[in-house]
Amino acid sequence: MGKVVLVTGVARQLGGRFVRRIQKDPEVERVIGVDAVAPAHPLGTAEFVRADIRQPAIGRVLAEYGVDTVVHLDVTGQALGSGGRTAVKETNVIGTMQLLGACQKSPTIRRLVVKSSTSVYGSAPRDPAVFTETTPPKSLPSGGFAKDVVEVEGYVRGFARRRPDVAVCVLRFANILGPGADSPLAEYFSLQVLPTVLGYDPRLQFVHEDDVVDVLRIATHEPRRGTLNSGTFNIAGDGVLTLSQCSRRLGRPTVPVLLPAIRWVGTALRTVGVTDFSPEQIRLLTHGRVVSTAQMRETLGFEPGYTTAETFADFARSRGAGLLPPEALAGAVDRIAASPLLGGATNTTHSAGHDAG
Repeated sequence: MGKVVLVTGVARQLGGRFVRRIQKDPEVERVIGVDAVAPAHPLGTAEFVRADIRQPAIGRVLAEYGVDTVVHLDVTGQALGSGGRTAVKETNVIGTMQLLGACQKSPTIRRLVVKSSTSVYGSAPRDPAVFTETTPPKSLPSGGFAKDVVEVEGYVRGFARRRPDVAVCVLRFANILGPGADSPLAEYFSLQVLPTVLGYDPRLQFVHEDDVVDVLRIATHEPRRGTLNSGTFNIAGDGVLTLSQCSRRLGRPTVPVLLPAIRWVGTALRTVGVTDFSPEQIRLLTHGRVVSTAQMRETLGFEPGYTTAETFADFARSRGAGLLPPEALAGAVDRIAASPLLGGATNTTHSAGHDAG
């Protein structure tokens, strides 16, 4: 008997991609895709069940199909369709509670995979240079998607204690980017002009959507020899980029504003529906966040196919040219940095020229 895999959040691009990929695995017998709305994209041979995970009916779905593996992808910071922030929070938190309650009662469940985020670490001025999976945050996220995932992970830990017979894997993804990315950060980088916080140039990490699908597959199956896919793992591409490097590679100018003013900018952007510029997003774009991926490699046995820079390059290509060609922008930065007024800052010049590549 092959695996019976239930995947939540299949109306989103990532969920749809994972469902289409996992059904090709020979050890998977059946795939059930669940969402509150019908997906606009194909799900291959998977069976779609229209169900709201916030409702107890999800328990009947687990029982009816004899599900043994649950992949919970319906934890997101982005509303689908006309849903607002309240609906997103309810799905993230209440939906996860209902799903875990159903899994706890199910005698067939053997493996649970949960999509989480490195935003559980928050972003604060005195953060460590690099977060490991066991590093406590300096300040817990106070709202938005980041607070949701903190609560979700708390419920998952409770479930793992109550059902020690179930293999539980929590994947903390860095910011997911790629041609199909639909996250708040992807929307931010799609703006023609990027508002930034004056005096800050945060370090950022990204993970490519292709790598997300690949690592989910590893987490869904039995661990390969010499690896362990139960536990909590940071998932990110090698290296970091600063926000200024990102803007130059996009060819999009930045508008540095004081921190109080950027909150007003965020409110204005949300009003016109351009992007979710939440307080947690502002903290990320102020202080940044970098995580260690040693456990991802050494324990989980996963090597990303894309570095952070390669991930961002693929995303940038999908968004088209910005207002300023990256080469011209880098040249202007070089000329300014080499100005006698700045003392011919050769180190800055070299860095700026390298960034444009």
